[in-house]
Amino acid sequence: MPPKTAPLLQGTLELIVLQFLRAEPTNGYDLTLRIQATSNDVLNVNAGSLYPALYRLEARGLITFAWQATENGRQAKVYSLTRAGTKELAEQRESWLRFSGALTAILKVT
Repeated sequence: MPPKTAPLLQGTLELIVLQFLRAEPTNGYDLTLRIQATSNDVLNVNAGSLYPALYRLEARGLITFAWQATENGRQAKVYSLTRAGTKELAEQRESWLRFSGALTAILKVT
C-alpha cells in the first residue's frame, strides 16, 4: 500500500524549505520533488503552498535568489539561504527538536 500523504503542520513548511536550502541552492520545482522524495511521498507540497512560503522567507531576508538557466534553456529562480536564514534555521531546528521530543515522550505514555 502506498504511503498516505500527511498535511503539513502549521509553520513547518518554512523550516523544511530552510533545511533543504541549507544543503544546496535550488529552484521551487526541484524543492517540491526533494521534499516528496525525502519524505517517501508522505509530504506533498504544492505550488500554492510553496511559493508563498518562499516569498515570505525572501521578504524576511532569510533566503535570496538568482536567475539561472535550466537544462531546457529557460530561466528559473534558484533560491539559497542567507546568513540570517542560517541563523533562523538553527533556532527553528532547536525549537522543533524540543517540541518533537516532548511530543514523543507524551505519546509513549500508556
